[in-house]
Amino acid sequence: MSAVATNSLPTWAEGLQNPPAHKSKQAGIPDPPGYPSSQSPSGSKKKDAKDSKTAPRKAPTPEEMDTLKLKKAWEVALGPIKSLPMTGIMMYMSGNSLQIFSIMMVFMAFKNPIMGILGTNQAFERFETESNRAKMLQVKLAYVAMQAVALALGIWKINGMGLLPTTRSDWLAWESQREAVEHAVSAL
Repeated sequence: MSAVATNSLPTWAEGLQNPPAHKSKQAGIPDPPGYPSSQSPSGSKKKDAKDSKTAPRKAPTPEEMDTLKLKKAWEVALGPIKSLPMTGIMMYMSGNSLQIFSIMMVFMAFKNPIMGILGTNQAFERFETESNRAKMLQVKLAYVAMQAVALALGIWKINGMGLLPTTRSDWLAWESQREAVEHAVSAL
């Protein structure tokens, strides 16, 4: 019965059950780093000789680690400014009317920078060491400045929506009524 079953299998199914033999490696093409050859033991002897010649990677010095941490901190500090073009386009496209989408955009435009400014120390504590504390102050100030630019984008949006009291008519409730100097009476 099994002979009948194997004969009735399509060729692609037989190929799955019996994969083709491994093709031998062409001479002159080295193995990638970290992937030893699975060929004969003579190939592994050559590989062991190569591995013994390469020195292990030395640990970075504290100065190199501080430089690397400072570079990563600058990447974090400039991160908020990278998302501003897309946020600005989305705010522009959402329009200036009071709708749920534009209100959510304005909420997020204020929430994210404020939370970023409040969490400045937590964002950079993993990069800060005793030797790079002065340089990290510059990075933190740049981060706060980028968050302030993001906050200014939110202010631009609510001004466009007419929610900022920037005109005289917005303050009419606090103005007193003018006293008329003259009165005009219509004639018959």
